[in-house]
Amino acid sequence: MMKPKPLKKGDTIGLIAPSSPVGRSKAQACIDWVIAMGYRVKWGESIFGERGYLSGSDELRAYDINSMFGDKEVDAVFCIRGGYGSMRLLDKLDYELIRNNPKIFIGFSDITALHTAFYQKTDLITFHGPMVAGYAKKNLDSLSRDYMDRALMKAEPLGEIINPPDIPIKAYNGGCASGKLVGGNLSLLADTMGTPYEIDTKGKILLIEEVEERPYKIDRMLLQLKLGGKFKDAAGIVIGDWAGCVPEEGKESLAIEEIIEDIVVPCGKPILSGYKIGHCTPNITVPIGAEACIDCSDIRFAITEAAVY
Repeated sequence: MMKPKPLKKGDTIGLIAPSSPVGRSKAQACIDWVIAMGYRVKWGESIFGERGYLSGSDELRAYDINSMFGDKEVDAVFCIRGGYGSMRLLDKLDYELIRNNPKIFIGFSDITALHTAFYQKTDLITFHGPMVAGYAKKNLDSLSRDYMDRALMKAEPLGEIINPPDIPIKAYNGGCASGKLVGGNLSLLADTMGTPYEIDTKGKILLIEEVEERPYKIDRMLLQLKLGGKFKDAAGIVIGDWAGCVPEEGKESLAIEEIIEDIVVPCGKPILSGYKIGHCTPNITVPIGAEACIDCSDIRFAITEAAVY
């Protein structure tokens, strides 16, 4: 695996917007936050860009990613938001450049497409975690801050991922599993199917989370992964948050838990469900590509490999 160096105060953070726009005032708030936290900052033109639902043209957004990895002054690359658009960039990125310049890269949601491509094309460990526009004005909650700081700054395994005490974890199928952590947002994982960037889950711990999708759409996307063999291939599965994934008012529906039990659980693999990872508060940072393990008897999900060197 390719590991980035740890983040430290005084480093230069590159800000990019690979997906949807944030508006000028929020983009400026992101810059101000980075500086206030004791870092230098460089930003790509995409953070101020706007082209419909995209933060500038595909060429501009791809250029920002490539140039941030190629810039020797930039120590880490932070995405300021998700939305939509990162998959449009996958065939425009310089994976050899990225492989030769490993840096911290963090984001979630639509950024899942980039995490998957980076891991599978370059072996770079990246970070599924909060994005700057989400906390630039109100700051992160303490649990999210703790996991993010330890993941990015300490050359040691994160260890056990521990939910807030009032949020229980549910285990299915029993047993233990270990492997590299892959995955992220369900919609983006489903969208990779049949492409050169299709998620590879063989022998991996697969992470899944989603936001504001109707349960029948969750059903459809999970079924797509199932029929593609992604649950069967995985060593184990970790299920994160399902923020706002509720049925349309007045419509009959299955509950998310029922859908999981119908479609995911029959794979027979160890599954832990309910982690505060994804579109939620807290949003726990985890390293994509690092070694992880799950134990359904002890209800334990842990990152067992340092993500930075």
